[in-house]
Amino acid sequence: MCKLSRSLKTSIVLSGVLVGSLFGAPAQSKPASDTVVDTAAGAVQGFIKDGVAEFRGIPYAAPPVGNLRWEPPKPPVPWTGVRDATQFGNICLQVTTLGPFAGPANANEDCLYLNVYSPDVDPASNELLPVLVWIHGGGNLDGASNAYDGSKLATRGHLVVVTINYRLGMLGFMSHPAIDAEGHPFSNYGILDQQAALRWVQKNIRNFGGDKHNVTLGGQSAGSVDTESNVISPLAQRLFHRAIFQSVLLEPVPLARAEANGVAFAVAAGCGSGKDAATAACLRGLSAQKIFALSGTASKAAAYVTQITIDGTILPNRFTALIENGEFSHMPVMSGWTEDEANFGLGITEFFSGPPRVPASAADYNARIAAFGTNPSYPPGTEAQAKALYPLAKYATPQLALDAIGTDSTACAQRHTNQLLAPQVPVYEYEFDDRTAPSYFPVMPGFQPLAYHTADIQYLFPLWHGGPSGIEHPLNSLQEFLSDELVTAWSNFARTGNPNGKGNSPWPLFEDEPGGPSVLSESIPNLFALTDAEVAERHKCVFWDSILNY
Repeated sequence: MCKLSRSLKTSIVLSGVLVGSLFGAPAQSKPASDTVVDTAAGAVQGFIKDGVAEFRGIPYAAPPVGNLRWEPPKPPVPWTGVRDATQFGNICLQVTTLGPFAGPANANEDCLYLNVYSPDVDPASNELLPVLVWIHGGGNLDGASNAYDGSKLATRGHLVVVTINYRLGMLGFMSHPAIDAEGHPFSNYGILDQQAALRWVQKNIRNFGGDKHNVTLGGQSAGSVDTESNVISPLAQRLFHRAIFQSVLLEPVPLARAEANGVAFAVAAGCGSGKDAATAACLRGLSAQKIFALSGTASKAAAYVTQITIDGTILPNRFTALIENGEFSHMPVMSGWTEDEANFGLGITEFFSGPPRVPASAADYNARIAAFGTNPSYPPGTEAQAKALYPLAKYATPQLALDAIGTDSTACAQRHTNQLLAPQVPVYEYEFDDRTAPSYFPVMPGFQPLAYHTADIQYLFPLWHGGPSGIEHPLNSLQEFLSDELVTAWSNFARTGNPNGKGNSPWPLFEDEPGGPSVLSESIPNLFALTDAEVAERHKCVFWDSILNY
């Protein structure tokens, strides 16, 4: 077996403060002659850059094309010789880019690749490092692993970091009665891909210096939803040991709704409304370009596109019900959100509003408030109550009023799930509160990004800036300090299940003592703790808990 060279000494204190820095001299790469590593499917050759051994574009499953479309992933096809692992693999088919978040739009089906970032350490130590597997966000309809540079988590955090691509949109989350009746797990193919990547880690990560018995699964946005999906899924048991929910938790949709969307897609694609094997064959015979054309536009996903689904096997039921009953993989959980989650969606709306681009207006605010009165699931009087809690006059702009409404509902929903988890497993709740965070959106009239959804990614993955249309910004010194603190916390959590490394400070265990500090505010210039009551007051959770169907 070829061994990965590990020559760099990393200065680290595991229980709290880490020293040394990723940043300093310009990046220097060296030849990859000593970075050949065996995997179960064949050898791969990466490269070393700034003390990190990088391996890009490793296939973890066979290309899901032809008859393998809408099938559970199959093992990767073995190769002979040494496979070049210095370039990223294809990103998965996507159309809707969420503004500058994702892209480029493409029709790739052959896209099941992962990347490994491993600190180059002394081989004589025989040390196996904790592993962080990261699921990118993008609504399960766009995004890619390529933009997530795991080098700082690898060096400062002393982790092996794995980032993955997985099937998206119509290819990753499609239900159709003809295909669902074939006798294999169905509907949540993107989740099955993630589980295949986790099995790849169990089989191969030791050769990259990682400990298969200490694997953390985490993700942001859709990656957070998918991480929770894998905590819930019986098929993912014992594949990982800790979980990070970074912004947003959602419930899966009923299978009947997902299959209705799938039938509508088949009709639109010219395969008819049948539910037989011939219809399934027609769907698998569609060109990738045809599926691409029916998946939506840059600004909006097609109505056929479905999220995670209660399929009965991969995802057996609603998550909150299963968690309440203890039917999930019990493990430590880190779970939180940003202070201005809703500004991401508001920014996308303005991004696509022009030219010229038009900021959110009082009319938009009035329409949002009116929706409280037309939603049949809300009790009478909800519209008046919402208007009293979020009066437009209280906010400098309509955008900020809409931000408060959207963020509060999101934060309270995630807090509710955390409350269900906390009596059963250790939970560490946080709010990312740096409202100075750089924005990869272009400057838009009147728009204030603040601590927007996705703003915190760049604090963990250096210079992350969404897709090719996003604008890259370095962090300033205060933001870099916060980045160091977050990388330390995320790494300590991956290592021990406790973001402090040990003890209960500065990040208290969620509701460790009723009425005491239990939530971390990730702020500049300092981290500080909040009580759950303060968080509930900040986000008006008494109101949201009374009207939302968690």
